[in-house]
Amino acid sequence: MTNAMHWRALTTLDLPVVETIAAAVHPDFPEDVAVFAERLRLYPEGARLLELDGKPSGYILSHPWRSQALPELNALLGAIPDNADTYYLHDLALLPAARGTGAAAMIVGDILRHARAVGLPEASLVAVNGSLPFWYKHGFRVLKAPALDEKLQSYEGAARYMVKRF
Repeated sequence: MTNAMHWRALTTLDLPVVETIAAAVHPDFPEDVAVFAERLRLYPEGARLLELDGKPSGYILSHPWRSQALPELNALLGAIPDNADTYYLHDLALLPAARGTGAAAMIVGDILRHARAVGLPEASLVAVNGSLPFWYKHGFRVLKAPALDEKLQSYEGAARYMVKRF
């Protein structure tokens, strides 16, 4: 049986479900709904919701940013920098029912195509929750950046800053 799967633009009406999904998928990385709302407001092109058989089952939040200048967890950005030089994947979360469906690979491909289309030379992220193999499969590589060590530790001990250059 195949599930009907669709990524669509995230709207403000979706924020309560995003908060619920985030709490279920990332309980160790809590973020206020204000953080999700600001990411959506600042860069709606990078905010999508996954529907699986008509049910919200995941989301992605992403936006242009400055390379090696990690946004802090659960912190507001204020603005997208004019001199952005990386496309930052802030959060990709899928409920268990959506895992293994190809939904994550689908949205990562879409987001990376978008990042290239807007002219950014790379994409970056912080890998947590044992996600390193997934991101490696999509061409991301760990970048050693000692200046980021303290911020990475605020996520978790195994957190890694990863970059994919275009």
